[in-house]
Amino acid sequence: MGVTAPLPVTDRFMEVLERLSERSVEDYYNPYQTFQWPETLEENRYWMTPELLTVYGTEHFETLGEETLQRLSKWESINFYSLNVHGIRELLIEVVGRIHMPGFEVPSDFFHHFIGEENEHMWFFSEFCRRYGNKIYGSTAMRADAAWEPEVENFLVFTRILFFEELVDHYNSRMARDASLCHTIREVNRIHHQDESRHIAFGRELVSLLFQRMCQAVSAERVREVEAYLKRYVVYSTNSLYNPHVYRDAGIPDPLALRNSLVADERRRPHERKAIRKPLSFFLKTGIFTDDTLPVV
Repeated sequence: MGVTAPLPVTDRFMEVLERLSERSVEDYYNPYQTFQWPETLEENRYWMTPELLTVYGTEHFETLGEETLQRLSKWESINFYSLNVHGIRELLIEVVGRIHMPGFEVPSDFFHHFIGEENEHMWFFSEFCRRYGNKIYGSTAMRADAAWEPEVENFLVFTRILFFEELVDHYNSRMARDASLCHTIREVNRIHHQDESRHIAFGRELVSLLFQRMCQAVSAERVREVEAYLKRYVVYSTNSLYNPHVYRDAGIPDPLALRNSLVADERRRPHERKAIRKPLSFFLKTGIFTDDTLPVV
C-alpha cells in the first residue's frame, strides 16, 4: 500500500466533499435507537422482492411453488445481508488503512463519516442475519492477479468499493419501495440506500481521480490488465449471489446443481445486467472499461 503522487483534486471534487459531509451530519441517526426489531418475521411471505431472487426468469421460478419461493426469499435475503457484512468489513479495513495517509489528505475528513456510517451498516445487517436467520453466511474474497503498483492498488480498492455499493444499492432501492415486504425489511433497505447514495456520489468522484492518476503512472498495457481484472471482479460479485447453502436451507434438492445451472443460464444475464447497469455505464463513460463484454467465469 502506498501513494507516489497527490490526487489531481478539482474544484468539483472539493464541492462534492463539502456537500456530502454536510449531508452526513444533517442526516445522522443512531441505528441502535432507530430500529425496532420484532421477535420474529412472518415466514409465509416474501423477505425479498421476487424479481430479485436468483431463480427469477428461469423455469425454477415457475416450478418451485409459492411456499418454496417464500422460503428461498428468506435465505436469499440472509445471504444478501451477509454479503454486505463481509463486503463492509473488507472496505473498512482498506479505507482505515488510507485515512490521513499521503495522497489521501483531501478526502480524509469525509472518510471519517464514511467509516462511521459503514460500521453502523455492518452492525444492522449482522443484527438482521443473527436475529432472523441465526447465521451469517460465509464468503471468500477474490484474489488479486499479482502485486499491483501503489497507484493501481489504490484505484482498485475504491473501484471495488464503488461497484459493491452500486450493486447493493440496486437491491436496496427496489426493496425499500416494495410494499409487499414487511416494515423491518423495507426500513433496513431504505436507510442503507439513503446513506449509500452519498457514498456512491463520493466514490464516483474519487474513482475518476484515481483512474487519472493511475493512467499517468503505469503503462497502457497495465491499464488493460486492470480492466480485465475488474471485469472478472464484476462477474465474481454477481455470482456470489448464487449460494448453494441458501438453496440447501430453502429445502431445494441438489443445491449445488441448481447453483451451477443458474450461473450458466443465459436467461439470468438480463437480470444481472439490470443490477449492474449503473456501475457498468459509469465504467464505460470514464474509460475504465473499453467495452461492456464480461468474461465467463
